[in-house]
Amino acid sequence: MNPQIRKIVHHYEETLIEGGKAAAQPLKMFAVAAVLRNPWAGRGFVEDLKPEIHAIAPQLGEELTARIIAMAGSGDAVEGYGKAAVVGTAGEIEHASALIHTLRFGNHFRRAVGAKSYLSFTNVRGGPGCAISIPMMHKGDEGMRSHYLTLQFAINDAPAPDEIVVALAASIGGRPHHRIGDRYQDLKDLGSNEA
Repeated sequence: MNPQIRKIVHHYEETLIEGGKAAAQPLKMFAVAAVLRNPWAGRGFVEDLKPEIHAIAPQLGEELTARIIAMAGSGDAVEGYGKAAVVGTAGEIEHASALIHTLRFGNHFRRAVGAKSYLSFTNVRGGPGCAISIPMMHKGDEGMRSHYLTLQFAINDAPAPDEIVVALAASIGGRPHHRIGDRYQDLKDLGSNEA
């Protein structure tokens, strides 16, 4: 079973000024999203989602990873990363979750960027033009708050009720002028020995 992809969307933004001050290093954020037919649409409640997960998720992971790495220039250049899925109104949240919450999908991206941290995520239900919000964190250090980012964009005609949007996001750089410290400093300030 091949994913029935209707379209692939690329999104790019570069932040040059934040808070009225020029960024020493512009923040670059990328996303790539596939709009595909929901393989469970119109079938009623499907108990076992594994056949479609195993057939579709690896292909999506491979294709979207190749595209986002091409946008960023290399896996080494990527600092922050995340994933998201939006299921159309005729689908279940579980359908969105099924395609992104499997190592068959995410491990393509993790390996390509040499990540240690998990892929942050959202999975929601929505209609055409809804916000696709992809939270990110640093690929090697989940306590590095400078890379707690969210990339948001929309696709004006997706998802249709019987579609799912599956997306990956990446950043080069963190928030310009980040100054809230990191998790480790908070723990130290609180006198905690937690790692």
